Amino acid sequence: MSVQLQSLDYEALATFRYAMRKFLRFSKEELKAKAELTPEQYEALLAIRAFAPKRGLTIGELSERLQVKHHTAISLVDKLAARNLIVRRPSTEDRRVVCVQLTRKGRGMLASVAAIHRRELKTRSPEMIEALKRLRT
Repeated sequence: MSVQLQSLDYEALATFRYAMRKFLRFSKEELKAKAELTPEQYEALLAIRAFAPKRGLTIGELSERLQVKHHTAISLVDKLAARNLIVRRPSTEDRRVVCVQLTRKGRGMLASVAAIHRRELKTRSPEMIEALKRLRT
């Protein structure tokens, strides 16, 4: 059963996507200027910090969190490891499995750029939240 969308629904969808695009453009520019990171590299650092700060994430878990193919996650890990932002370590549960963890440098860089993103989201979120509220009715 399909729902008939009204003009206000289209407006709310467009407003939300516009607000997201503005934030993502801001994010891309800030990451490049402040940390020389791509958005995907930043998302990888965030995922590692958020979901497995002590044991690290496996490549498969990282791939799932980022919604990318396994080989793409490996490429991201290679680039971040080359910059000493993450390290690969054997899993404590299964030595055949490799986990990736943030280094001190990676934690510091992430803390800096995440704080900038949080401040920006606090500024931009009312527009996004309002659009989402309009879609719930």
